Amino acid sequence: MAARGRAVTRLSRGTLPEVRHDRVQLPPPPALAQQVGILHLGIGAFHRAHQAVFTEDAALASDQEGWGICGVTQRSAAVVDQLRPQDCLYAVLERGVGDPSVRVVGQVSDVLFAAEEGPRLTARFADPAVRLVTLTVTEKGYRRGSDGGLDLTDPVVAADLAGGARSTVGQLVRGLQARRAASAGPVSVLSCDNLTGNGEVLRRLVMDFCRALPSAEGDAIGSWVEQHVAFPSSMVDRIVPATTDADRADAATLLGVVDQALVVAEPFRQWVVEDAFAAGRPAWERAGADLVDDVEPFEQLKLRMLNGTHSLLAYLGALRGYETIAEAVSDAELASAAQRLMREDVAPTLEQPPGLDVTAYGETVLERFANPALRHRTTQVAMDGSQKLPLRLLTTVRDRLAAGATPEWASLAVAAWMAYVAAGRDRHGRQLPLDDPLADRLRSAVGTGSDPVAVATGLLGVREVFGDDLRDSAVFRDALVRHLKELL
Repeated sequence: MAARGRAVTRLSRGTLPEVRHDRVQLPPPPALAQQVGILHLGIGAFHRAHQAVFTEDAALASDQEGWGICGVTQRSAAVVDQLRPQDCLYAVLERGVGDPSVRVVGQVSDVLFAAEEGPRLTARFADPAVRLVTLTVTEKGYRRGSDGGLDLTDPVVAADLAGGARSTVGQLVRGLQARRAASAGPVSVLSCDNLTGNGEVLRRLVMDFCRALPSAEGDAIGSWVEQHVAFPSSMVDRIVPATTDADRADAATLLGVVDQALVVAEPFRQWVVEDAFAAGRPAWERAGADLVDDVEPFEQLKLRMLNGTHSLLAYLGALRGYETIAEAVSDAELASAAQRLMREDVAPTLEQPPGLDVTAYGETVLERFANPALRHRTTQVAMDGSQKLPLRLLTTVRDRLAAGATPEWASLAVAAWMAYVAAGRDRHGRQLPLDDPLADRLRSAVGTGSDPVAVATGLLGVREVFGDDLRDSAVFRDALVRHLKELL
């Protein structure tokens, strides 16, 4: 692809000399990342713009070798096709106030497609040099049941228990079995997804899988995991919108070569990590990460204040016909709803994390969302609502109800999701995509989608999302119906 008639060469190690060195931050020497020490499941745009950048900066700051990344893609070979011809190099285009900037990242040194390269994935798990497995597979990738444990009725999980390795947890346990068999030593498994207590969540899912195996096999791997595997928690934060053709063209102009694996991000980035590892870790603190004893206060702040507000703006904005989050924030009524959600519903439920001011954090959130250069699509943020709402909004709802308060603004956000599902179109009549693992159930639950009481009652009956307590809460139901009457 040529960008505006200029760039005709594709990014790779061989074409690095053609990159415009005066305008681009180049990667460090390949020796720093040559040996793979991190196996990452789910090498999408977010990992490449966040953890890989932190890891490269840590390697540079500490002159640490041995923490190269092998990225695993699970749903398609697209990322492999993007990265492999480029020697796994890619650029991060930062869009903030003023002109964009670009850096080339070289910390990823290998990439594989799990569905077609199972033996290579197993070999990576069994490699003693690999001391850390990280994950960004989104909330739905964990295949949890309504009780928070592993959904043993999921057909992919069931197939993995019979000997497969397609699900994330199935891949993990099969990989850990190979590691045990090879006597490859301890390893840490670090979730970087938006789940409360993600380390403990992942530990539980892995042990659920082990216990569901035939007794001798399950006991052997379960005991080994208990003794040799650490599951630290983490909180990640960076806005990484989908890359567009316009982004690729702008990056090609800056780089002087074409990057088919480009990712786009805001300048802001944050990573809070529980410092509890079994086999060492990169010096992430040298790159600006916070290594702490307890991630939970940071995690709750981000999930409820940033992610919850993001969802409110996504659903309300999409219903009003706004394409991007920045456009939604520019609507004074929606900006006010976002502010009141954070101030009146979320803030009273939070423990203030050390060194952070909750009010100032909320102001920063809206400033970041208002960045017009990012073009973060409302329908992209709206994806997988059934998986996101319990963590982003329903925890706030439950805490406010327990305190005897009506969660007015959190209810508005949930009602906006319900209206998004029920209406299926924005106010201009344009169709809204329902990209959700429970899409068929949700459509069935809303019936005709025109009666606010029926919509609220139907969706509250989806136990995987609301449980029994919120289904039976008259205060919550009344608030939802009140908002749905306006939204529908």
